Amino acid sequence: MSDPLVDRRYLIPFRSPLLPQIFTDVLVVGGGVAGLRAALAASEHGDVILLAKAPLEVSSTAWAQGGIAAAVDPDDTPEAHADDTVQAGSGLNDTDAVRLLTAEAAPEIERLIEWGMRLDADAAGEVELGREGGHRRRRILHTDGDATGRELTRTLSAQAKRSPAIRVFEQCFALDLLSSQRGDGRVLGAITHHPRFGLQLIWAKATILASGGLGQVFRETTNPRVATGDGVAMAWRAGASVADLEFVQFHPTVLYVAGATRALISEAVRGEGAWLVDREGRRFMQDAHPMGELAPRDVVSRTIAQTLRRTADSNVWLDLRPIGAARFAARFPGLDRLVRSFGLDPAIDRVPVQPAAHYSVGGARTDLDGRCDLPGLFACGEAAASGVHGANRLASNSLLEGLVFGARAGHAAAAQPEVTPERIIAEVATSPRAELDLADVRSSLRSAMWHNAGVLRAGNRLEDLLDMLDFWSRYSLDKIFDDPEGWETQNQIAAATLVARAARWRCETRGTHAREDFPERRAEFACRASWQRDREAPATFGSVAAEESA
Repeated sequence: MSDPLVDRRYLIPFRSPLLPQIFTDVLVVGGGVAGLRAALAASEHGDVILLAKAPLEVSSTAWAQGGIAAAVDPDDTPEAHADDTVQAGSGLNDTDAVRLLTAEAAPEIERLIEWGMRLDADAAGEVELGREGGHRRRRILHTDGDATGRELTRTLSAQAKRSPAIRVFEQCFALDLLSSQRGDGRVLGAITHHPRFGLQLIWAKATILASGGLGQVFRETTNPRVATGDGVAMAWRAGASVADLEFVQFHPTVLYVAGATRALISEAVRGEGAWLVDREGRRFMQDAHPMGELAPRDVVSRTIAQTLRRTADSNVWLDLRPIGAARFAARFPGLDRLVRSFGLDPAIDRVPVQPAAHYSVGGARTDLDGRCDLPGLFACGEAAASGVHGANRLASNSLLEGLVFGARAGHAAAAQPEVTPERIIAEVATSPRAELDLADVRSSLRSAMWHNAGVLRAGNRLEDLLDMLDFWSRYSLDKIFDDPEGWETQNQIAAATLVARAARWRCETRGTHAREDFPERRAEFACRASWQRDREAPATFGSVAAEESA
C-alpha cells in the first residue's frame, strides 16, 4: 500500500504564474520568540518578511508562564546550567548545542533589557531568580511572576515593528515550502494564504521555520490553537529530515476542572514550595525522585500518570498551602486570579491537576546555525530539532533556545545566495474517496493520540494508533482544501503520524518517551533518530552524553 504521507507533495494544486508574487531576502514563518528573534537578526543584513498565522500575541511564547533560564547570578555558571540541561536530557543532548545555549544566555538577557523588557526585581533593583524542576540553582528570570511570555512577546514584537527592514504579515498562513525543480531540493520560499489577498508566492533566498510545536495533536494540551505541527509537516513534505519526534514533553501540572481550559500551573509554583499529593494527601514524589516535586518534568508527569492508574482518579492535587496564600498571590498574581475564579482558595483548597502535552522536542533537524539538510531552509525554536534538549527539555530552556538559536538562524539565513524564481507546478488529481468531516477527524485524532501516544505508551497501542492515522490519512491527505482549517487538519495528521512512527521505533523508556513494554533504557537506542520522505527506517546519529549520570 502506498504511504499517504509520501504520495502528496503540495497541499493545493496551483500554477505559479497565476499567483501574486512577493520577493524578500529572508522569510520567517512563525511569530513566537524564535521567529521574532530570527527576524530581528536577519534584518541586520537585509529585508525580512515575518509570517504569523494569527496575531503575534497568540503564540506559545505569549502563553508562557515559565521564565527564561540564564546563569546570571555570580554564584552560577554556564557550565552548571549546561550540566543540568544534560542531566534532564537523559543523555541525548548535543553537547555543543548545550554549551552554545548556556554561554549565550546572559548576552541575550542583556539585549532584552536594552530593548525594554521588564524583569522581576527586589526592592534594591536586583533581578529576582526563581528555581524550577531539574535546576539545582536559582537561575530563572520572570516577569510579573507568571507573565514572562507575554512581556517577551511585547518586547520582541515592538522591536520588530520598529525595524524598517521587517514586514510583519499577521493572520497569513504558510501552506507549503516552494522547492526548486532543478534536483537539489533548494527551498525558494513558501506558498501562503491571506484572508484578504488570497494565495501568494513569497520568494526568498532563505526560509526559516519558526512555527512552533504540535501540541494540538493531543486532546489534553497547554498549547494555543495555532500549534498544529505546520513546520514539521512542511519540512517533511519538502524532503527535509525531521528528528526526535518521539520526545513530546508533558507538563505535569495543568488545571483539571470540568469545563475549564487546560490552563498551565507554572513549574515555578513547585519551585516556591508547593506539594503534589494524592487524594489522601500523601506526597508521592518524595519516593519517586531525590528532587521530589522538582524532579525533571518527564519524571513528574510519569509518576502522576502511574499514581492516577493506581488510584483510578482523574487528577492529583497541587497543595499551595506550604507557600502561603499571601506569598502565592504576590508571586503569581495571574495564577491566583485563575484558581480563585473556579472557587478555589489557595489558603484552604488543593488545586486539581494532571499532565498535558506541552512541548515538542523534535522537529526539522538542524545544525548549530539552524540549517536544515535542504539548501535555503532553516529552523529554530520548537519547530526545530537542534539537539539542545536531548530526550527531555529542562524547564525554562525553551524561551532561551528561541532567543539563542533564533538569532543564529537569522544571521546564517541572511548569508544565503540569491535565488531565481522558477515555474512551480503541482497537479493533484481529484480524490475518488469519500469525504470525512474535518471536525470529527481532528477530535478523533486528538483523543487517539492522547490515549495511545500520551505520557505512557506501549507497542500494541501505537500499532493501533498508526492504523487509525493511516485511515484518516487516506481519506484526508488526498483532498484539496481552500481554507486554513483543512490545511491545519492535514498538518496535524502528518505530524501525529510522524510522532507515532518514531515512538513505535524507540523500544525503550528515555526522557519524555515512556514505553510500558520497554520500561528501561536500552543501549541500542542510545542515539537520536531522523526520518525522511521515501525512507522507511530512520537514520540514527549522535553520541550519548553523560549516559550513566542522566
